[in-house]
Amino acid sequence: MSDSTMFEPKPDSRRGSSRREVPDMGRLFDRTPPHHIDAERSLIGSILLDPAVLNDVVELIPNGELFYQESHGTIYQTLVETYEAHQTGDLVQLTESLRAKGVFDQVGGAGYLMELAEAVPSAANAVYYAKRIADSARLRKLIDAAGQILYDAYNQGGGGIDAAKSVIDLAEKRIFDIASEDINAEPETLRELLLAEMERIEQADGKAVSGISTGFKDLDEMLSGLQPEEMVILAARPSMGKTAIALNIAEQIAFGGATPWSPRKINNPVAVGVFSLEMARGALVQRLLSARSGVDSNQLRTGRVNDSEWDKLHRASAELAEAPIYIDDTPGMTVLTMRAKARRMKQRHNIGCIVIDYLQLLSSPSSARESRQVEVSEISRSIKALARELRVPVICLAQLNRGAEQREGNRPKMSDLRESGSIEQDADVVMLLHRESYYHRGEPAWDPTSPEFDEDNREKLNLTELIIAKQRNGPTGTVKLTWDAGTVRFKTHDGVHTGGSYGFSKEMEGGSYGFDGPDFDPAPASGPDFSDAPVQRHSFAPGKKSGPEADFRDGSGNDVSFDDEELPPF
Repeated sequence: MSDSTMFEPKPDSRRGSSRREVPDMGRLFDRTPPHHIDAERSLIGSILLDPAVLNDVVELIPNGELFYQESHGTIYQTLVETYEAHQTGDLVQLTESLRAKGVFDQVGGAGYLMELAEAVPSAANAVYYAKRIADSARLRKLIDAAGQILYDAYNQGGGGIDAAKSVIDLAEKRIFDIASEDINAEPETLRELLLAEMERIEQADGKAVSGISTGFKDLDEMLSGLQPEEMVILAARPSMGKTAIALNIAEQIAFGGATPWSPRKINNPVAVGVFSLEMARGALVQRLLSARSGVDSNQLRTGRVNDSEWDKLHRASAELAEAPIYIDDTPGMTVLTMRAKARRMKQRHNIGCIVIDYLQLLSSPSSARESRQVEVSEISRSIKALARELRVPVICLAQLNRGAEQREGNRPKMSDLRESGSIEQDADVVMLLHRESYYHRGEPAWDPTSPEFDEDNREKLNLTELIIAKQRNGPTGTVKLTWDAGTVRFKTHDGVHTGGSYGFSKEMEGGSYGFDGPDFDPAPASGPDFSDAPVQRHSFAPGKKSGPEADFRDGSGNDVSFDDEELPPF
């Protein structure tokens, strides 16, 4: 049967459609799949001549499942097992092993083994034969995957509005699994690795930040910036501010580590991909605008802003419009879908950092048959693999359980990670967000408007600690920040409330470093001047936060639009 007969033109019944070539799938799948029997025979013959060639081919063909002819696969698998046990695998040992398994006659007996042993004059081309066998096996896997995709597509057609999405997710997983089997990458010599490391050290030239600047100088000093291929876990209790600080970091990364009040010129912007499974993109944009402009987020929600605040919003909007931040708020995303989207972001926008909000909202294909802890562990490993694959840092937010609330001082620990599984094991950095005032909400002694307010608590109201509980390649310690709930913004803690200077502590070095941070008062931006531009009115419709314990800063509540009557006169 010629290949051309499988692509005969078939009429398309849709109105206005022209005739097009459609493959006859029945004929296509009746064909014999790709294989290379001669290569299989020659490889086994090469191993029988020189068992040591297994060292060269076992990386390409780790087991007998890659052989097309079952008897060849059985013989090869037995040769591998015999060689691993005895560091040899001649015809005599192979015969004994096959007899012990009870498959000697099934694979052809002594006559066929002798025939294989005489199939090649030497073992010089063993690697070539192995590559041919491995390539044919991958083609067969692709055919199997294509058939399964067709089956899924036909049988999921009536499965609801998400049927196609489910089929696509599984299709991507099958194809990616086949693609990721390529293990032909050669190891690098220590000499090559040393040269690369010496070059990196020389380029660093004493800089405090060798990776990507977060915009928080104390945190940069502790981590030396975000490093490529690292998985960074940022965990906290609900409504503690983990989404806010993640957005602050994403914004500052996109501006080359510069904050809104940064006096230095912005350089080296890094594109950031944000996957938000908890909040809608409208709510994220509202937070970015509030944090960048310094206008209270509650005023943005209600639309009650005055002339000067409109000017700040216009300037912030113009600046943010230039920031290379890409937001995907697809709800109910699987880890497979997220990885596929991240690869596309990397290809199209060359993202240098990924933010995921948050880990426990992702799901995996095994969720229906595995425990939640096993599923979260699988998700964690997938995120770590994504960081390695794309060679970018991945900041992954995570929820903490109530363990800290039952502990004196309420300070979180890594063991508080909800459904932790392998999260703390996979992570290169684990950061825990802690704000003492969070645990005293509603108490008169912590309410500045209450006559029972304790002045000793004033300095702690906005003090936030970012606890570096784990850093694979550096010290652990605590970075102190100031939380501005009105603008959902964190900044370096300057010690204004305490009369002292807050910095961070390095447990490895035992030192204490203090940094004076500027007060938060955004300077006029260098972007377009909107001072003479007519004020425009917009409708804000932020999404809602679905997580527990949402407060008014989270974008929760009814979406609000406003008209001219709700605004102050201009």
